[in-house]
Order: sequence, then structure tokens, then C-alpha cells
Amino acid sequence: MNSVEHSPLGKSSEYIATYSPELLFPIPRAAKWAELGLSAETLPYRGVDYWNCFELSWLLPSGKPVVAIGEFAIPADSPNIIESKSFKLYLNSLNQSVFATAQALVEVLEQDLSATAGKPVTVRVRSLDEAAREGLNALPGSCIDDLDVSISNYAAPQPELLDCDPTQIVEQRLHSHLLKSNCPVTGQPDWGSVVVEYRGAALDPASLLAYLVSFRQHADFHEQCVERIFLDLQQCLQPEYLTVYARYVRRGGLDINPYRTTLAEMPANRRLVRQ
Repeated sequence: MNSVEHSPLGKSSEYIATYSPELLFPIPRAAKWAELGLSAETLPYRGVDYWNCFELSWLLPSGKPVVAIGEFAIPADSPNIIESKSFKLYLNSLNQSVFATAQALVEVLEQDLSATAGKPVTVRVRSLDEAAREGLNALPGSCIDDLDVSISNYAAPQPELLDCDPTQIVEQRLHSHLLKSNCPVTGQPDWGSVVVEYRGAALDPASLLAYLVSFRQHADFHEQCVERIFLDLQQCLQPEYLTVYARYVRRGGLDINPYRTTLAEMPANRRLVRQ
């Protein structure tokens, strides 16, 4: 079974510029699910991990290069995540590879990424003009970042900081740009913005902010951070519905944006000002 210790993450890697699908490295989700008391059969959410690549390039049959932006939608219940450095190395391997059309490239990407993730991955390739027309997005609801909170322990998430009033049932949309965690292998910081949407016991926004800040030195992957937030809020709020999603700042030309929800509809993949 693949583990992150055997991945290319944090190691020197040769730059390969011709199509090499063998570079993709799957990491099973099962171990991290088990840490949260979950399994593939008991996931309390549905969702997707949106990855965006801002350094996608390939060659036309004439030898002329193309640059574009790639969007990859990986199901949240797929057996594997795709280790981020291997993903980047794989995408780099397209740089000197020939594809007659963008659609031909999409078909290859969907085939390789689906095989690695263990479930169908949807790929969208956008021109720079298309991406520019879509513009930047603003997160929904109220920003809680200016609230006054005190916190001194950043080593691990502290769900005991969450405070709600079960006598009041409310619908709220709250967001923060102060989410930070660290890569569990390299120790590099991962910066993100997070949205919480729910109907349930009235959550004290200041307590949510203190809880999110407690992730600051926590070492985990983006997907597991969002899943932990989802589960802790679900335990606190006992909500009728709950959505938690994060938009992370890119590293190596890739950003990762996990969405977890009890609803059927997925939020749109729209980039923020830091992305």
C-alpha cells in the first residue's frame, strides 16, 4: 500500500518533460479516515476536491506550445488522493508532449487521474481568456476575521473551543481567511480561506475563529483538515445541513480546494484573490 513516506514529496526529483503517467502517486484515504473514525462506508458527507493547475502546457503537432489552466474534480469518496508533488511532476511531463487538441489532452488526463484516484475524475481545460472572463470570486456570508479572540495553543485543532446555543436554531454563512496548517511531510505552510454554511444550533462566530486558528501549526493534508472541521462542527451543531469548504493558496502551480457537504449540490469552483 502506498504511503506518503514513499512519495516524491520532500525529495529531489528529476524534471521529466515527456508524457509519463507512471509519475502519479496515489495515497489511500482509508488511514486518514480511520483517524477520524470514518470508513468509505460511513462518510457523513459528499463532496469533491477541486485542483486547479496554472502551469498547464503542451505542444501542438506543429511544435507550437499551448498554455492553459486545468481544473480537476476528484470525488471526495475516491479511494485515493493524488500526492501533490507527483501530480505536479505528471503535469510537467506534458510540456514536451504532443496533443492535437485540448479535448485529446482532456481524455488522457481523465483516464490517468481516474485510474490513480480510483474513481472518475472530471477534467476541464480553460484558455487564459476564458479564465479572465470568469474573474475573481468573493466568499459568501460574514467574514469573522476581525473578531477579538485569544488563543495560545496552535499545535492541534481544539474542537472544545467551539461554542453554540442549542436553544436557538439559525442559518448562517461564515467565512475566514485565517486558516493555516502545515504539510505533514515538508512542514511548509498551507494557507487557506474556509467557508461554513449550516442550519442548526447558533454557533458563536468568535469561537469558530479561535477553533480555525488552532490549526495554525497542525500538520495534515488539505483534504483531512476540511474533513476534521466538518466533523467537529457536525458534532457541535447537530445541523440539519452543513457545508464546509476551503480554498487554499497554490504551491507549485497547483491549488487544492476541498468541499464537504450534506447537500446534493456542489459549490462552483471560483478562484479567490489569493489564488
